[in-house]
Amino acid sequence: MLFNSIEFVIFFIFVFSTILIVRDRKFQHLFLLVASYFFYYFTSNYLIVLLIYSTLLDYYVGKEIWKSSSKKRKKALLITGMVGNFGLLGFYKYSDFVITQFNVLGTFVDIGNQIPLLNLVLPIGISFYTFQTVTYSVDIYRGRLEPARSFWEFALFVTFFPQLVAGPILRANQFLPQLREKIENVGNKIKLRQIVISSSNLKLGISIMAFGFLKKMFFADNIAPMVNEIFNNPTGLESFNVILGSIGFGIQLYGDFSGYSDIAVGAALVLGFKLPFNFNNPFFSRSPADFRRRWHITLYSWFKDYLYIPLGGNRKSRARTYFNLWLVMFLSGFWHGASWNFVIWGLLTGSYLVIHRAISNTFPSLKTHQFFNTKIGIFLSIFVTQYIVFLSMTTFRVRDIGHMLYSMQKYVMLDFATSGTMQFISQHPLPVVLITIFWAIHFILYKIPDWLERIAKVRLAYWFIFLLGIILLILLFYNGKPQDFYYFQF
Repeated sequence: MLFNSIEFVIFFIFVFSTILIVRDRKFQHLFLLVASYFFYYFTSNYLIVLLIYSTLLDYYVGKEIWKSSSKKRKKALLITGMVGNFGLLGFYKYSDFVITQFNVLGTFVDIGNQIPLLNLVLPIGISFYTFQTVTYSVDIYRGRLEPARSFWEFALFVTFFPQLVAGPILRANQFLPQLREKIENVGNKIKLRQIVISSSNLKLGISIMAFGFLKKMFFADNIAPMVNEIFNNPTGLESFNVILGSIGFGIQLYGDFSGYSDIAVGAALVLGFKLPFNFNNPFFSRSPADFRRRWHITLYSWFKDYLYIPLGGNRKSRARTYFNLWLVMFLSGFWHGASWNFVIWGLLTGSYLVIHRAISNTFPSLKTHQFFNTKIGIFLSIFVTQYIVFLSMTTFRVRDIGHMLYSMQKYVMLDFATSGTMQFISQHPLPVVLITIFWAIHFILYKIPDWLERIAKVRLAYWFIFLLGIILLILLFYNGKPQDFYYFQF
């Protein structure tokens, strides 16, 4: 069920109305759980059994880890859970990739018959809910979390429909307390453990959802056709045309993915739950490390806490720190998809982080140099960071290696030709105008950190005008066919 479909609108209104009308806590939780399973079944059909499997596995593994007094048994249980989770993820996501590489190798050594591909359907959201359930078992093992009080409580944490298929990646200590500590103040009385829908959360949540829909359906979906035309076969294009495609794809990906995240955060807030934001003005990052802290925040905090720090983080030698950074980004690239372009993307972004860390270590005075606090210094920091970020976007978008290398060459080695690019722009005025509008809006909102809260606090009449404006913008350029979210393929 796509967020940007009429089916979701009807589904969400029904869920919201039911929660609002029926004020019994147990019913609310059970209803949300059933609604979440229906949401996933509507999209994935029989593949829902894999979601149920992961839920059952980690619930009982976490429970047994908590009960066990033997460190050896705790570790064995944790390994069992991780093998069960990552084994399932690896089988569905990487089997055909591994078979393909084996077959390619076989052509060089003349093995003979090739292994047939399995052609497995990738379960939507498996990369996200696998990471989410694994954190639960690991945190219990580390002694940082008590297990869920019931299977239904844990199941709702895993399946909560706003964030189920594409994040933000939740942690149990962020969500379970919200199930247990919902309160409503009624005079001097306090009514415990009930989902409370407040008017302030309602306006703020709908405002966040509205911006999410705007990012996805107005910006991303209307820029995507131009990007596809450029990168489906970039051979022969000019440098500025390739750069336009890279910037366009960066905005498309941001609008698509952060749009999904905003809808998820807003929908959860409307229902009385708080989810972490996944993006924080990434296009105003001043360094590769700053960008990583601002883009897909919940994924990279996951890698930091559950891989980078256990590997030693920056507590070991400089060489070990560089290796840890590089390895984390390599695995992040592989997490995104079973394709060489994602591996290359991971290696490239990992190299950015290593080079940035090496420069910072070699010239520590640069971190506090007065120049980088001036307007020119800030501008140059942002410009250089975004230049290399959009270069990496090319490797993320273009799967054909030959096309990727050509695009990267044209991006770096500028030919300064403009005639073909100007002709292309004249043929695609709408996406170019949308890119320009996006940057203008993005800059304005960057300068107003509390813009969402301001919008949510305006008078009701003005707020309705704001929502109506967004709806009209979306409908004006909507072709009637809801487009998949980009991260559904991961």
